[in-house]
Amino acid sequence: MSANEALLTLEGWYTYHNFRTINWEKWKAASAAERKEALDELNALIRTWEANEGENQGSTAVYSILGHKADLVFMFLRPTMQELDEIKTVFNKTRFAAYTEAPYSYVSVVELSNYVNSPGEDPKANPHVRDRLYPILPKWEHICFYPMNKKRDLQDNWYMLSMQERQEMMRSHGLIGRSYAGRVKQIIGGSVGFDDWEWGVTLFANDPLEFKHIVYEMRFDEVSARFGEFGNFLVGNILNEETLVKKLEV
Repeated sequence: MSANEALLTLEGWYTYHNFRTINWEKWKAASAAERKEALDELNALIRTWEANEGENQGSTAVYSILGHKADLVFMFLRPTMQELDEIKTVFNKTRFAAYTEAPYSYVSVVELSNYVNSPGEDPKANPHVRDRLYPILPKWEHICFYPMNKKRDLQDNWYMLSMQERQEMMRSHGLIGRSYAGRVKQIIGGSVGFDDWEWGVTLFANDPLEFKHIVYEMRFDEVSARFGEFGNFLVGNILNEETLVKKLEV
């Protein structure tokens, strides 16, 4: 192997972030009966997703998104890409989808880097590792999603560093994340070959200030300070059947 050998990664469930904006003009122009039918159909579909989670065959979370980039996000984890494709198709056929547009989406697979491992062990036999590769999405109050790359620029090229250099930096980087255990839940989606960025990061917290704190603190770590490139951040609040109906009242 060369000094800058590729890292072996562990993969779990495939992920799909479906961001939607609501066409409020069209939604308000619909009759009360039409809006009710669309909402009833959507909530029935969400209940089928919840049943899937109950069978440990994936997980789903629905959040309201702040700002102009989107109004809603439906985040899905499933064992296969075919299931994600079916979810997309079924959703697009609903009455509710006709009142929305899709400004953004993201496809990835839950990924764990193997910078820190135990030689000779099957990592997927470790219950802790399996919980991270096949997670049930926490229904915490807030969500934050952003895509990111590792820089490939002149002297700051992550992919030209040796394995040892990357291991040392990622070990330090990981310590920051672990210091937020219980306050921030992080799910890393590997998206090389799947989407425009290399990773999609999803954070969950009950206090939105935790997003600001963890991202800011990590900016001072060398992995982010020298090699991190970030896309748009999208942040929002948890939705359930009651709050979704309230959000869509006109």
